[in-house]
This record gives sequence, C-alpha cells and structure tokens, in this order.
Amino acid sequence: MPVDREYFSRQDDPWGIGTRWYEARKRALLMATLPRERFARAFEPGCGGGHLTVELAPRCDALVAMELADSAAGQARQRVAEFAHVQVLTGELPQHWPEGSFDLIVFSELGYYFPKSDWHEVAALAAGALSDDGVIVACHFRHLFAEQQITAQAVHDAIDSQPGLYRHIHHQEPDFTMDLWSRRLEMRVA
Repeated sequence: MPVDREYFSRQDDPWGIGTRWYEARKRALLMATLPRERFARAFEPGCGGGHLTVELAPRCDALVAMELADSAAGQARQRVAEFAHVQVLTGELPQHWPEGSFDLIVFSELGYYFPKSDWHEVAALAAGALSDDGVIVACHFRHLFAEQQITAQAVHDAIDSQPGLYRHIHHQEPDFTMDLWSRRLEMRVA
C-alpha cells in the first residue's frame, strides 16, 4: 500500500532538505555524478519542494518534475519560477508517467515509498523512456525507517535488473547509495 499524500504534506520541509548540510552535500554529489553539462529533456519524479529541481534546471533544455503532494509541488513551482523550461506536475507513479523520452531521469529519495511491484513497474517505465544516450541516476537513504516499503538496495536492484541498462557509477556511504546507469556500454561524457 503506497504512503498517503498526507505523509508528504505535513510541513514545508519535513526532512530538512533545504537546511541540512547532509542534504546539500548529497545534492552536490548527485550533480557532480551527471556525465554531461547539459541534457535535452529530464524527468525528476518525487521532486518535493524543488531543492534538487532548481539545481537541475540550468543544466536541462526541458525539465519535467513531478510531486505527489500539492503543497510540495507548489513550493517547487515557486522555487523554479524563473525557469520557463521547467514544468512541475502533480501526479502519482506509476500511473502518471509522462509521455516521451528523456535523456536524464533522476530518482532521489523516492523508490522506497513504493510497494515492490509498483517500483519494478516504475523502473521498467524509466528504462523504456530513456533515450539512446540517456542516463538514470538514483540516490537513496540506506537506513530503515517507518514509512519505507522496500530497501534502498531493492530500489537500485530493480533499476539494475532492467534489460539494456549498464551501471557506470556506484557510490556508497554509510547513509546513502548513489548509482548511475546508461543505455550504452560506453557512456558518452561531454
């Protein structure tokens, strides 16, 4: 059973994403992991209040962000208001996966809120929507917590099991794990 919308609407920044050094450092590592300076079209589901979205925006020609909670989506829209090429949607995965292909898909602190079967469907949708030179990056907290439905390892394993994806980067720390996959055995870096 998915976590309900109320869980994500409790307060403006329930995890301290905008104030904690841990979160700022993790975003910086994720941004440094991206193999190219620019991406044509990116998707960031579970964008929350848009802290990562605003960092991705200058590196994308088009960016689709999605959030389950209306309040967080509103915060994200405010945070990226200066970027006309960023669209913040309110929706739920897997049923509201946006149409088209992406050359960047970012899963940050998202996958473990899904039941295992739903997350496998999301991972398959991501692999199917990834352009030929696209990348998927995932970053998840490694410790167990009450609202978690699957582990960070299971989240990343579901992506890793998708046919035609190659993992190029694996970074693991006591608190989080980050991986990057592409469709190409030899990843384009530019």
